[in-house]
Amino acid sequence: MQNVYITRASKFLPNQPVDNDEMEDFLGIINQIPSKARRIVLRNNGIKTRFYALNKAGIVTHSNAELTKNAILNLLNNDFTTNQIEVLSCGTSTPDLLLPSHAAMVHGLLQNNNSVELNSSSGVCNSGMNALKYGYLSVKSGNSKNAVCTGSERVSTWMKAEKFENEIENLKDLEEQPIIAFRKDFLRWMLSDGAAAFLLQDSPNEDQLSLKIEWMESYSYAHQLETCMYAGGDKLENGEMKPWSDYSSAEWLKQSVFSLKQDVKILNDNILIKGVESMKSAMDKHQLSSDQIDYLLPHVSSNFFVQGLFDEFSKKGIHVPLEKWFMNLSKVGNVGSASIFLMVEELFNQGNLKKGDRIMLCVPESGRFSYSYAYLTVV
Repeated sequence: MQNVYITRASKFLPNQPVDNDEMEDFLGIINQIPSKARRIVLRNNGIKTRFYALNKAGIVTHSNAELTKNAILNLLNNDFTTNQIEVLSCGTSTPDLLLPSHAAMVHGLLQNNNSVELNSSSGVCNSGMNALKYGYLSVKSGNSKNAVCTGSERVSTWMKAEKFENEIENLKDLEEQPIIAFRKDFLRWMLSDGAAAFLLQDSPNEDQLSLKIEWMESYSYAHQLETCMYAGGDKLENGEMKPWSDYSSAEWLKQSVFSLKQDVKILNDNILIKGVESMKSAMDKHQLSSDQIDYLLPHVSSNFFVQGLFDEFSKKGIHVPLEKWFMNLSKVGNVGSASIFLMVEELFNQGNLKKGDRIMLCVPESGRFSYSYAYLTVV
């Protein structure tokens, strides 16, 4: 088995940062009434700026595939070009199309001269880690000498006010406030666009630092817990999911079937507990102690969860001081599957790492409660 190293990391964040007061200028106002949830959500999540692949006129500036392509191009140079890529593994929650796959669309935009092996990982936040693991296992097994792995999201177009206008009359009929239900509205103030990419190789950089991937682990609790975050369907009273293809085309708009939704109660009851349970399992499996973590990179959707996660870790004997936690949520927002890539990219390229540093990546996914972990060493 080969050693696997992240030798380069890059990002692409579209347009200019959007601050909290500008958000509805880009996403629009539903039913001509400013959101009552926006300030509450923003106060809790701690996000100050984010990026949208939109302009203020609501015109799209980049597709998801274009965001990803640009991140990959920022990764490469004359020493390693698109023609040298052997595996292209792309993860996203928000592909441009149902099919062809996201990776195929990205490959088409790269316009390189060679065929490559493709992998598209779907899901929610873990789709980026799953894409990374595919590339990691390909290089580790000797199947390939390199892999380009990406995480990307373009969710802003899903959150535009026009996507919810057809639901307004439904809500009035139910004697609700003439805004979309909170489980949909709060996500409009949480999510951002962007992409990031890693180059994985079977040998480290000769003249600069690399990140050796020591191991990766993944866990799912779908056998225990019902769906929490979803799109392209709706949740029935009994907890079962009804897919978009079982609705009439008229219902797609009336019920905003394709909007992104989250069951907040299930999220709050389970996301931290299962996260700590899976983290403990991964650390026990690899006989890893808390003092062997110099940087903890947790993907948290909101700063609201940080203290709770720290407290739950402590209850399980995982003692990683908050000063060892590295996050950039406040600057780039929650970019879903790209968030962990963006954290690693910033940490890797800011110049503060030194040989021997040990980094733990933690990514939860509330879709049906999945978790991914990776342990890296700086070499």
